[in-house]
Amino acid sequence: MSTPSCATAIVIGAGIVGAACADALAARGLRVTVIEQDAIGSGATAAGMGHLVVMDDNEAELALTAWSLALWKELAAGQPQRHEYSNCGTIWIAADEEELAAARAKAHTLASHGVACDLLDPAALYAREPELRPGLAGGLLVAGDGLVYPPKSARILLDRARANGATLVAGAVVRIEDNGVLLADGSRHQADIVVLAAGSRSTTLLPELPVQPKKGHVAVTDRYPGFIRHQLVELGYIKSAHAASGESVAFNLQPRPTGQILIGSSRQFDTIDLAVEPRMMRRMLRHAASFTPGLAQLNLLRCWTGLRAASSDGLPLIGPDEARRGLWLATGHEGLGITTSLATAQLLADQITGARSAIPCQPYLPSRFKRPARAHA
Repeated sequence: MSTPSCATAIVIGAGIVGAACADALAARGLRVTVIEQDAIGSGATAAGMGHLVVMDDNEAELALTAWSLALWKELAAGQPQRHEYSNCGTIWIAADEEELAAARAKAHTLASHGVACDLLDPAALYAREPELRPGLAGGLLVAGDGLVYPPKSARILLDRARANGATLVAGAVVRIEDNGVLLADGSRHQADIVVLAAGSRSTTLLPELPVQPKKGHVAVTDRYPGFIRHQLVELGYIKSAHAASGESVAFNLQPRPTGQILIGSSRQFDTIDLAVEPRMMRRMLRHAASFTPGLAQLNLLRCWTGLRAASSDGLPLIGPDEARRGLWLATGHEGLGITTSLATAQLLADQITGARSAIPCQPYLPSRFKRPARAHA
């Protein structure tokens, strides 16, 4: 786009990804309209645990998460309280020697890409996290990981976009058209660019997208400062996170700056019912307590669910939709939407404005999925 300052853009969704996209586009001079049918930072943004974590299942995932963590640290610098940001780090727990070997391989991969990490033997592990059950083989500390409170961060990003001229429209998009959208109230909004950043709702507007919802449960305790000091995740979490069917739970505890403990995680397919399921919640809590037995004695305050938008290959869709004129996608982030929101926004804005990006855009382009073109509206 030769004159981005003259361009108009609609962003569908004011969750963390949509807010970040609006911020990035408005900062580059585009005239942005954000359309959201619910509260800012609701949906998966409000339901998620808010972890900022480098993931290395493949090169593209590692590149996107590492870049985004650097952007998060820049954003939170000087104002961590506004985001409820904490640089708590992550410890990946190795239950046995097989998982410890996986931790060594993970350490090698991260270190080779400049991500600081330290292997922990059992003594070092328990010195840092004494509430863990006895007999664990060790762990891997990734000290640069952190966490935020996502709804606050989404609002901060949207406020920055509005300071750069963006506007917010309350309404539900019912159809995406060429260079525009139709709302439920019958009104139409036109723009050079339409960005679909609606998470699991994206498939309501584009049913052919290779994205499906994954339901997850989360629980939070009363305040117990110091119960754990790092985000704790079992190495088996990786298998659970990228499962393509069935139900699973994985150990994931997070120390909030309030002193509360967030407890995850679970994954379910083939449902969009947001009701808490006692069966899944019990399974998740029992699994968490098997790693930290003292957790069973803590008071649980609240539990809830959310829907992650998962692509069929585990990577988000970031870039132009070749089937519709003027449509760009920023969806399919699964459980990494908070982590990768800032890099997603920059990658999208770079493509739209023709700027050189910090990482290649090819692994995330929607065109990697062959979908039939639709007739222009």
